[in-house]
Amino acid sequence: MFELVTSEASYYKSLKLLVSHFMENEQLKKILHQSEAHILFSNVLDVMAVSERFLLDLEQRVEENIVISDVCDIVYQHTVNHFSVYITYVSNQTYQERAYKQLLQDKPAFRDVISQLERDPKCKGLSFSSFLILPFQRITRLKLLVQNILKKVEEKSDRESTALDAHKELETVVKACNEGVRKMSRTEQMISIQKKLEFKIKSVPIISHSRWLLKQGELQQMNGPKTSRTLRTKKLFREIYLFLFNDLLVICRQIPGDKYQVFDSAPRGLLRVEELEDQGQSLANVFILRLLENADDREASYMLKASSQSEMKRWMISLAPNRRTKFVSFTSRLVDCPQIQCVHPYVAQQPDELSLELADVLNILDKTDDGWIFGERLHDQERGWFPSSMGEEILNPKIRAQNLKECFRVHKSDDSQRRKLGSRNRQ
Repeated sequence: MFELVTSEASYYKSLKLLVSHFMENEQLKKILHQSEAHILFSNVLDVMAVSERFLLDLEQRVEENIVISDVCDIVYQHTVNHFSVYITYVSNQTYQERAYKQLLQDKPAFRDVISQLERDPKCKGLSFSSFLILPFQRITRLKLLVQNILKKVEEKSDRESTALDAHKELETVVKACNEGVRKMSRTEQMISIQKKLEFKIKSVPIISHSRWLLKQGELQQMNGPKTSRTLRTKKLFREIYLFLFNDLLVICRQIPGDKYQVFDSAPRGLLRVEELEDQGQSLANVFILRLLENADDREASYMLKASSQSEMKRWMISLAPNRRTKFVSFTSRLVDCPQIQCVHPYVAQQPDELSLELADVLNILDKTDDGWIFGERLHDQERGWFPSSMGEEILNPKIRAQNLKECFRVHKSDDSQRRKLGSRNRQ
């Protein structure tokens, strides 16, 4: 609880520096157009005002008694009433990053002033962009701090009740922040993909508010009849390119000019995958993709080869997510699932990957021999792939059990809420 108070004080101090040292710098004001400044700094003044009010309430609680009675009731009140400013700030992040890169590229005067301001001892060696990202880091850290308080408080106590309420509200804000960022970047990505597609078949409108990209990439498609003559005179495999959306698969061939010619498609719900038994080197990492109903309203099959075992598994899990994974999912809560703890942070490179923070604990749902793990993070149930070198497997069953117990405790208010809603719906 004390760490929550002291870290808020440190965060508020950094926000003040972002405003006074960068945003209110006279040289920068002259260089930046009003609209550029607005995109770059967004509603940081609102965020700072909210932090100041929050910190005052926290400090008042500390002054009442050095042995802090509780802070989660204060966290809850502020999250419900004031923390929506974080959603606005974080949702602007995609435009903020792009505007910053563009300004560095197009305005040498901007680049020089930023560089000069960053060298000031006040910044303690931190870059301008590391100050801009503070609000997103803070709201995420607050959730983790409340989670840690929840692990320590007595079960069925008032403190547990306020911690559960605060955690639930913070999780809602963090999810809204993530969703805001996703929506902005997804829309831009869909527009970019639409421009690259040329339809050989009946055209499918790609851009939709409810559609986003899950995975894209090149695979090898096995050609024609497997006769010895075919093998001698014709390439066994030819390149195809897949765009997999949350509700649709589009199958293309790459054509000149960074374009893709679409020759087949199918709703994602009508896809089935099947692993091919290893039949030697040429058929290693090959799987069969079935379209139960394709663009011509008929069933179609594709024999596809991936570049590695992990790439094959990643495609199979993305194409047909309801396939059983190697280990039973944590959400079934039936077995002692293998677990891994993150020891190196990881930033996702592909849509099907998961970004990791230090000390994240994940259940291992699947793994490949070439060093990739498909995991489900315990504290938010987010799933994705990451390199196995980023974590250390938790071998002690007692520690695994303790991790699950703490996780169930954090989410038990959500579960009871879901059960209430379920029984109400059944009635």
